[in-house]
Amino acid sequence: MPKVLVVDDEPMVRVFLRTILGSAEDIEVVADEDDGAAGLAAVGRDRPDVVLMDLRMPGMDGLTAIERINELPEPPNIVVLTTFDADPYVLRALRAGATGFLVKSTPPEELIGLVRSAAQGHTVLSPTVARRLIAASTDSLSARDRARELIGSLTERELQVLAGLGEGLSNAQIAARLYLSEATIKGYVSRTLEKLGCVNRTQAGLLAHDAGIVDS
Repeated sequence: MPKVLVVDDEPMVRVFLRTILGSAEDIEVVADEDDGAAGLAAVGRDRPDVVLMDLRMPGMDGLTAIERINELPEPPNIVVLTTFDADPYVLRALRAGATGFLVKSTPPEELIGLVRSAAQGHTVLSPTVARRLIAASTDSLSARDRARELIGSLTERELQVLAGLGEGLSNAQIAARLYLSEATIKGYVSRTLEKLGCVNRTQAGLLAHDAGIVDS
């Protein structure tokens, strides 16, 4: 049963999310907090699997909280909560280690499934917004130079795996493409993330686009 922490400064949003997610028998909302500092403390206290994190909050904002949480050993999967899908802070949050984001207007019937996906480590990101974020990412010359320098340490096979992550493929799909076992791909993914200093597949996928090894 995945455990979920909600961090948002709007009381109605916290009540809404707790009510919707609490209606699912296989999801437990362990806490809800109103700022990043309290959310950071709750991660250490309650050990959630998924954190739903607002970005704009008084005190410690969501971006800072995401960076601090990902410095912890075995950090949870963090999904950004945003009011509108063009939020310029979303890309920064993904670079800081968030695994995806949800617009607060996401229909209740979709929300539970998306949180389940996040708990399994999958990227939660709508295709239209993904394209916008990738475009913003690849427009940055400094990001491109940094990404190309980082991937210089990868082997040819690791580059192929990274390209698959950039396309949003699962381990099984990458394995089928490269004619390798899923267990072998899982090992390649772990080593690739470690070499690149990425905390999750989403961060590595953005790096693949930054470096230009997959098409936007």
